[in-house]
Amino acid sequence: MIEKILLLGLKARFPGVMATAHCDIPCGIYDPHHAQMAAHTVIRMNMLMADLAKSPPPETEAEHKMARYTATKEQHAEIAKHEIRVLWGDYFKPEHVAQHPQLHDLVFKAMKAASKARQEYNLQAAEDLLKSVNEIAAIFWKTKGKETTSVKAPYPTERELVLPKL
Repeated sequence: MIEKILLLGLKARFPGVMATAHCDIPCGIYDPHHAQMAAHTVIRMNMLMADLAKSPPPETEAEHKMARYTATKEQHAEIAKHEIRVLWGDYFKPEHVAQHPQLHDLVFKAMKAASKARQEYNLQAAEDLLKSVNEIAAIFWKTKGKETTSVKAPYPTERELVLPKL
C-alpha cells in the first residue's frame, strides 16, 4: 500500500510523456535496410534450393542442405515481416500515408508476399517481396527528404537495392 502511494506521489511530481519507437526508447533510428537484406536472403535461398535440385549431392547431404536453406528462407521472410511492421507501426505517420496513399496497400502486399515466400519454395513470391520492400524503402527515404537510387545489389542475388543518395 505504501509503495502505491509513493508511486502515485512520484508520478504527480514527475509526470512523464509517452514516447514510442521500434525499441520504445525512442532512439529515432529506422531504416528499411534490414527488410531489404532479408528479402535478398529469401531470394538467395530459393536460388540455392533450385541449384540443389539441379545437381543434388548424396541424399543425406542434400536433405541437410535443403533443411538449412528452408529454415533460413523462413527465418528471413519473418525478419522482413518484422521490419516492415516496425516501419509501419512505429515510423510511418498519418501525414506519410496522406502523401503516399499507396503505402497502406504496399505494406499489405509486402506482408502477404513475405508470408507466401515463407510458406512455399517460390522464387516469384520472394521477388514480389523484394519489389514491395524496395518500394517501401523509396517512400521511407522520401519522407526523410532523401532522393533514392536503385543499384544492382552486390550480393549473389544481383537484384535491385534502393538506397538513399547521401
